[in-house]
Amino acid sequence: MKIKSILLAAASVAALASSAIAEGHGKLKVGMITTLSGGGAGLGIDVRDGFMLAIKESGNDNVEVVIEDDQQKPDIAVQLADKMIQSEKVDVMTGIIWSNLAMAVVPSAVAQGKFYLSPNAGPSALAGKACNPNYFNIAWQNDNLHEAAGAYATEAGLKNSFIMAPNYPAGQDALNGYKRFYKGELAGEVFTKLGQTDYAAEIAQIRASGADSVYFFLPGGMGISFMKQYAGSGVDIPLIGPAFSFDQGILQAVGDAALGVKNTSQWGKDLDNETNVAFVKTFQAEYGRLPSLYASQGFDTANLLLSAMGKADVKDADAFRAALKEADFKSTRGNFSFGNNHHPIQDIYVREVIKEGDVFTNKIIGTALKDHADAFATECDM
Repeated sequence: MKIKSILLAAASVAALASSAIAEGHGKLKVGMITTLSGGGAGLGIDVRDGFMLAIKESGNDNVEVVIEDDQQKPDIAVQLADKMIQSEKVDVMTGIIWSNLAMAVVPSAVAQGKFYLSPNAGPSALAGKACNPNYFNIAWQNDNLHEAAGAYATEAGLKNSFIMAPNYPAGQDALNGYKRFYKGELAGEVFTKLGQTDYAAEIAQIRASGADSVYFFLPGGMGISFMKQYAGSGVDIPLIGPAFSFDQGILQAVGDAALGVKNTSQWGKDLDNETNVAFVKTFQAEYGRLPSLYASQGFDTANLLLSAMGKADVKDADAFRAALKEADFKSTRGNFSFGNNHHPIQDIYVREVIKEGDVFTNKIIGTALKDHADAFATECDM
């Protein structure tokens, strides 16, 4: 699947972009590789749609975006990246959802002098020793939301968590992040297969574990399958998760089983700042659905890019890199800045799953971590 378009001016919420952004400093070509088919398609579609909405709102006709579907396969992602760099001659790359795909693509891309702006995947290796001046993560370092969940579980007085995640880089980062801030005991620790859909064995382990809580990270269709099976199992041990397991697209598929579950996120549709209020409204008008965490990250990624275009030409790599580092854009999250390793410093919230009319969604109920940076920044020598 390939979509190639030069985006022309659109009159919408142009107030979100400064006049400098609208003027820009020359043409820029973006290569977006993301997941648009299979079980993880919803995540990539939301990142794409949020990104494209920001470009449209900016009225900037100097941005060309080439979009490809990685099918959630590392070998496909590598092939697409090679084509974008060598044939399409893109200046900037973005879009990857999954950390194993990011590890297959990002190091080579930045080594070839391309800028990579991550709207989602944040593997620990790229935040620490393998950090790179041309790599910026606009979402989070993988551990962050899990660290916040561990902090919340500790504050809530939970003392015996059963924890579970898929066996791939983001899953490993997830459980390490939870344990970093959780002060209780572990009733069990399980790594599942990536893409697994049958959780009967894991639920049996949970039932027999004596746990007082279950923390799980199962993004996309994995989380939907687990939640439905867990709800039908009769096991009533409280669940906690990161936003990835309780995000907007997932909630509609899970339904009542998710009500009341606490989850952690750096974003919520009810964050009360001017940019976010406008984003939620315009995204819903444009696409006919509420935005997700992933959509907000795509939107912020595009606005970061546009802000840098307003200050420097991408052909002047040093100036463009400095403009990205400034993060001089209005984020849907409110305050946003980069640490030394080009990963966010930001607040992370606790949300509760609620129902608004017929729609399942999340409501922010507290702050788990304030101005939080990742644990690997000290390993980065930038």
